[in-house]
Amino acid sequence: MYKYFTSESVTEGHPDKICDQISDAILDAILRKDKDARVACEALVSTGLVLVTGEVTTNTYVDIQKIVRETVANIGYDRGKYGFDAENLSVLVCINEQSPDIAIGVDESSSHEQGAGDQGMMFGYATNTTESYMPISHHYANKLARRLAFVRKHKILEYLRPDGKTQITSEFSDDGSFKRFDNILISTQHHSDISQEQIRMDLIKYVIKKVIPEEYIDELTKIQINPTGRFVKGGPSGDSGLTGRKIIVDTYGGRAHHGGGAFSGKDPSKVDRSAAYATRYIAKNIVASGLADEVEVQVSYAIGIAKPTSVGIDTFGTNKIDETEIIKIINKHFDLRPKAIIEHLDLKRPIYLQTATYGHFGRDDIDLPWEKLDKVEILKKYLKK
Repeated sequence: MYKYFTSESVTEGHPDKICDQISDAILDAILRKDKDARVACEALVSTGLVLVTGEVTTNTYVDIQKIVRETVANIGYDRGKYGFDAENLSVLVCINEQSPDIAIGVDESSSHEQGAGDQGMMFGYATNTTESYMPISHHYANKLARRLAFVRKHKILEYLRPDGKTQITSEFSDDGSFKRFDNILISTQHHSDISQEQIRMDLIKYVIKKVIPEEYIDELTKIQINPTGRFVKGGPSGDSGLTGRKIIVDTYGGRAHHGGGAFSGKDPSKVDRSAAYATRYIAKNIVASGLADEVEVQVSYAIGIAKPTSVGIDTFGTNKIDETEIIKIINKHFDLRPKAIIEHLDLKRPIYLQTATYGHFGRDDIDLPWEKLDKVEILKKYLKK
């Protein structure tokens, strides 16, 4: 167990997160008209440029240029002085159809059921140390980032700009229990005329103290605000961005393993997305039912094959019944074939743009099907045997 553990989050104005939102906005727009569409859409942003590429097979049409500009404007890049302006972007689109060789394995036919859209492994995780069943550092890093965006959008701090990052380091006791926050870091883009002292004072008052419980901070906690002393040039004018480069922010802040596949821009036939949601759903219900205090679930697939090639768990020694029995319970009560996941979690819906910032898991601000605890009573029965 780590003595200190750090997790980060970013706001929607971060270059990589702009790309995730563009990809998921396009996905949602297509799913509204064609729920069976196949979408694997990626974006790249740089100064004054958005490039959208990928593979899309659909019977409908969406105005990608319009979606890109609306998404960028909604994030807050609506003025030229921010270095990235929704109205004055070059938007390039290079979209092809899904490879027929992939489609063979995924399309249902009389000879086979829907298979996985690719090979790979996915992980889901849950812990009972927070109300969100998320690791504590990542839970609060995401809450800080959301609050940072809130004070900007509601003009509580009018000098803030869309780009921002947060980071929290937690200290743990020898037995693994949480002790305190050792370091709290916020970096935020800002107007050039505001002083570093003012930014520090305001962010402590309006962001940190509104999010972090007093008992988690002590006189030794280090609070760092814009460590370089200046963050005026940000967003795509300061750094390029790409879909799928914040996969640890999207998941568990580094506390759990990651299979490597990004989520944004992918329809649910891609198990990178749907199976990662399913394993979170399984892990959360296992912990909430008391079968373990902490669990990581791994599943793997072969392209074109419906049934997983493996299902495994690690309860980190917190299991209340044998891990082999927990795997049997998973196989009995959770159908991990792609079509079954999609149907049970109702994933062929335009619900994905809302997940493109502040994490796909542990959210208390949006209703996500993989966060439901509807298997708890079934799983609890195994504790009595």
